[in-house]
Amino acid sequence: MEQLEKIDKSRLPRHIAIIMDGNGRWAQEKGQDRLYGHFHGVESVRNIVEGASEIGIEYLTLYTFSTENWDRPQYEVSGLMELLVDTIRSEVTVLNKNNIKLHVIGDIQMLPDYARNELQEAMNETSHNTGLNLILALSYSSRWELVNAVKNIAFDVKAGKIDPACITQDTLQNYLTTSAFPDPELMIRTSGEYRISNFLLYQLAYSELYFTDTRWPDFRKQNLVEAILDYQARERRFGKISEQLQPESMAQ
Repeated sequence: MEQLEKIDKSRLPRHIAIIMDGNGRWAQEKGQDRLYGHFHGVESVRNIVEGASEIGIEYLTLYTFSTENWDRPQYEVSGLMELLVDTIRSEVTVLNKNNIKLHVIGDIQMLPDYARNELQEAMNETSHNTGLNLILALSYSSRWELVNAVKNIAFDVKAGKIDPACITQDTLQNYLTTSAFPDPELMIRTSGEYRISNFLLYQLAYSELYFTDTRWPDFRKQNLVEAILDYQARERRFGKISEQLQPESMAQ
C-alpha cells in the first residue's frame, strides 16, 4: 500500500477504537440474512487486527456487542454468540503467533457460560503476549459502565475506603472497565452513521472522530491507513490555541 508509507510512525495514535457498523445492512443489500453480514464481518476483524499490529498500534478496541444488542431477535443474538465462540477458538493460535494480547470489557456476566468460558480461556492463553492489546467491548455500554463505576465508588465510600471530598476525575477513571488502558486518540465508525452509540463516552472526551460510509465487511487495512492519515493531518489542541502548541511542536 503506497499510503502506508505516508504514515508518520512517530505520531501514531496509541489507542484506536472502532464501532464496527454495517454488517446487517451489508447483508441485506446483497439479499442475505443479517448473520451473513456478521460472518463476513469477522474477516474484517482479522484484517484490521493484523493491520493495526503491523502498523504499530498499541491498543485496539472493537465495539463487538452492546448491552442494547441483547434486544435484537433471539436467532441473531444466538448466532452472534456462536460466531463469537467459534471465532475466538479458531483465532487464539493466530493471536499468539502475532504476539497479540486479548482483553474483554463489558458486563460479561450476561454472556452465556460457554461464551464466557471460551473468552476467559483465550485471555489466559494470550496473557503473556507483549504486542498489540486487542480489547473486545462485549455486552458493553458506556452508561452501564459509568453507573457501575459510581456504584462501586459509593460502596467504597460507605466502607470508609474513600473520602468523598477527595474524589477526582482520576478516581472515576480508576473504576472504569478501561482503567488499565489509555484513552483512545482516534475513534472510527463505519457504515455512514454519525453517532457514538453509547460507546466509551467518558474515554472519548478528546478523541478524534472519523466516520466513513464503508460498511464494516468491506473495511480493510487500506481504510485503516486512510483513517490514521486523516488523524495525523489534524491539529490536536486539547482546549489550547494553535499558537500555544507551536513551541511544543518545535521542541519535538
